[in-house]
Amino acid sequence: MCCLLVIVVFYFCPLVLFCRFMCVFSLSFFFPFWFCSFLEVFFVVFLVVLSVFLFSLSYYSFFVCTLVNEMCGYKAGVDGFVQVGSVGVMTGAETEDDIPLGERKTVTDFCYLLDKSKQLFNGLRDLPQYGHKQWQSYFGRTFDVYTKLWKFQQQHRQVLDSRYGLKRWQIGEVASKIGQLYYHYYLRTSETSYLNEAFSFYSAIRQRSYYFQVNKEDRPELVVKKLRYYARYIVVCLLLNKMDLVKVLVKELSEEIEDYTQRFNTEDQLEWSLVLQEVAAFVEADPVVVLNDNSSVFVTCNRLQDGGVPPLEQGMVVGQLVLADALIIGNCTNQVKFSELTIDMFRMLQALEREPVNLATQTSKQGTLEPAEKPSKRENPHKYLLYKPTFSQLFTFLSASFKELPANSVLLVYLSATGVFPSGHSEYEGGAYDFGGVLTNTNRDVVNGEAVQKRNQAQKEMHCLHPGDLFPFTRKPLFVIVDSSNSAAYKNFTNMFGQPLVCLLSPTVYPKTVQDQCQQGSLFTLFLYCPLLAFSSVCGLSSVRKALWEKAQEFLGKVYRDIGQMIARSRTIDQAFLQFFGDEFLRLLLIRFVFCSAALRLHKLFRECRSFPESYPELPKQDTVESGVIQKHVLELAAMLDVQSLFWDDSLQAY
Repeated sequence: MCCLLVIVVFYFCPLVLFCRFMCVFSLSFFFPFWFCSFLEVFFVVFLVVLSVFLFSLSYYSFFVCTLVNEMCGYKAGVDGFVQVGSVGVMTGAETEDDIPLGERKTVTDFCYLLDKSKQLFNGLRDLPQYGHKQWQSYFGRTFDVYTKLWKFQQQHRQVLDSRYGLKRWQIGEVASKIGQLYYHYYLRTSETSYLNEAFSFYSAIRQRSYYFQVNKEDRPELVVKKLRYYARYIVVCLLLNKMDLVKVLVKELSEEIEDYTQRFNTEDQLEWSLVLQEVAAFVEADPVVVLNDNSSVFVTCNRLQDGGVPPLEQGMVVGQLVLADALIIGNCTNQVKFSELTIDMFRMLQALEREPVNLATQTSKQGTLEPAEKPSKRENPHKYLLYKPTFSQLFTFLSASFKELPANSVLLVYLSATGVFPSGHSEYEGGAYDFGGVLTNTNRDVVNGEAVQKRNQAQKEMHCLHPGDLFPFTRKPLFVIVDSSNSAAYKNFTNMFGQPLVCLLSPTVYPKTVQDQCQQGSLFTLFLYCPLLAFSSVCGLSSVRKALWEKAQEFLGKVYRDIGQMIARSRTIDQAFLQFFGDEFLRLLLIRFVFCSAALRLHKLFRECRSFPESYPELPKQDTVESGVIQKHVLELAAMLDVQSLFWDDSLQAY
């Protein structure tokens, strides 16, 4: 329309009409009429092109100005630059021209980095949670931008304070995002060094009181940011076993939630109260505490430590397989949890990690908060944490892990879930789908944790991981741990492809005194996580003195060595166990499994066969779980803890 208007006005202007008439009249004496008509058309086309060019030039200038303003996050105002969509304001009565060019560029660069970091951070949600290669480059770009942003605000803090109006809670939000980045990178790589980095940033936020002024502003969304920061900080401290700090943080979070609920009438009050209850129950989940001489609680470390695994003897022939991937699945009804991490998942997670040796040096970097260098090699197996997954989710993660499993590597599947039992007899009784399995999540057929039978009895349960569902993945070395009331279903495995395959199965029935504590985690998983803690719990102890604890742990080290030698020297043991024995994590799990089975067989409360752990393939009992040497060690440990009356003596009259 603008072009047409220009053409009409210019074409019919009197002066232009006169000039056109004189030009055409003069040329008509020398050239034919058709040439004069051609000049007339050419003149009109020239006007159109000129009009389009002028309009495009003005539109492009407007677009560039608008884009620059949006990138900077500012709009021109009477009193200077006012940030769009934030509380940051460039104060003062100066105009844009009064602000030095260097300071204006500093604010512009900061706004660009801030917007870019938010864009990349939000994009993390769209990345696949499985696989190793799809997300690494994106995480790298996000780390780079946040590193630049953090250093930039440190170097130009004075300018940003005066010209941008930078708030301390905004600095805290950037630090919190960096902490989240490190935490999620830890979840994807299982490298505890990144967990330490997350702790460094979260700790700095609290020490420097970045969120202190939030409570003085009448903005509930800012208070929610602070509460979420506390929840994330607590999760990291739990994973690093900083229980003393966790208790302090829980107290502070409780006070913050109380202040939040009093000041703002919001709908999420009940949710935050539930968060408090969950973390309090999680902290108190350990059935036994270790006490110092002054009766304060001593925090034990249960990750794999140097020297914590019995070494292999010279000449011992074992496999060279390495644990590369682990799926840790939690779907137990009414079990203690926090942040989609059940207590059983938490314990197995730590059982598959090494204790970080650089913890002291990592946490001392809070003054600089510089990113740590990437470890040269992976020390821990990669892990997927799946809280109440559906069957399709579980199968997707299994398939992705199976696909990317390196050569000579092992896939571990840990199932902590409610048992699903067959509802009737099948015509093909004896198959891999006839004994039930463990429950997978569904919003449709589960009410209050109980499976609702809405199918023909001849059909199989859909929302269940049957033993047969794992058969395709036995094409590669597979190590399965099942902690469920129907773990016995996985005894009916078939090694169809000849690859190493071992299943460790929990008891399906516990004595009532043990069953009453199942909400605080399974006894079987507790044995695999910390055998001494489980042994003390099953003996009814609620506390152990630190000196006695350390003495018992030292004794258990000798027991582990004897069990390891028995497994390696047994002539009747299935070779699958020896194939996995070369990996330190799997070796320790097998040794702890044997100790658990031997201890429960001697305990007077455990009388049913269903109360004992089992395995596929079956272990030779006389060489392992019923060995006289191991039974003697169990009784010696019981005497050390002064609970020998709970066990059958070495005459084994129970048998």
